[in-house]
Amino acid sequence: MAVPLPVAQAPPVIERFRTFFPTSTTLHPKATCSRTNLARSLQPRKGNLRMNSVVCLSASTSSPGTTATEGIATSLKGVEVFDLSGKAIPILDLWKDRKAVVAFARHFGCVLCRKRADLLASKQDVMSSAGVALALIGPGTVEQARVFAEQTKFKGEIYADPNHSSYDALEFAYGVSKTFTPSAGLKIIQSYMEGYRQDWGLSFQKETTTRGGWYQGGVLVAGPGVTNILYIHKDREAGDDPDIEDVLRACCT
Repeated sequence: MAVPLPVAQAPPVIERFRTFFPTSTTLHPKATCSRTNLARSLQPRKGNLRMNSVVCLSASTSSPGTTATEGIATSLKGVEVFDLSGKAIPILDLWKDRKAVVAFARHFGCVLCRKRADLLASKQDVMSSAGVALALIGPGTVEQARVFAEQTKFKGEIYADPNHSSYDALEFAYGVSKTFTPSAGLKIIQSYMEGYRQDWGLSFQKETTTRGGWYQGGVLVAGPGVTNILYIHKDREAGDDPDIEDVLRACCT
């Protein structure tokens, strides 16, 4: 858990954002992977058609999540991402013939995303032993993805989504108010104290500041089979990490 620090100890890069933090934020309760919670999570909130932050979907074809998983796959049909060589790949191919954990970064310069990528990569041996691939997608250019790969040494697959098509299809949270929150600010400070760094060059490139950088990300576990969506977490705000044990239970048990 992040511990509030005196203002004087905050990294200088945080100071430029203090005036943007809202005065309060609402933290969501931890979801559990039950059929009851699945049905509740898939109910649209009043005035908002986005799903709740965490949805755990059963792999059973007879489960009440079948329609939802098919809906996710349908929304992603035709969406392409690009590997580091610039080759276009249908996103559904990432889990069509295998099981995969797919992380969606806020953008390639994001310090919180780099920390999450590191956490997922630390579990890659467990995933590999279970025959599970690890991939990361960012809303940016192939060149930005290459810089991210070089800087982080992330061992999983890395893909760029320059048109933010997958983020639109999955209806990830979006906006300044979802990015600059008190909770996110504390997590940024903690990340800096742990040695992680934001790439401000990537963060302020046009592709990031005009749109892509205001998306929140998430984590999806799926496959084999395009409609076999086992788990999806949608960040409600920057740094709203999933429980890594929930991810591992979805992918590796």
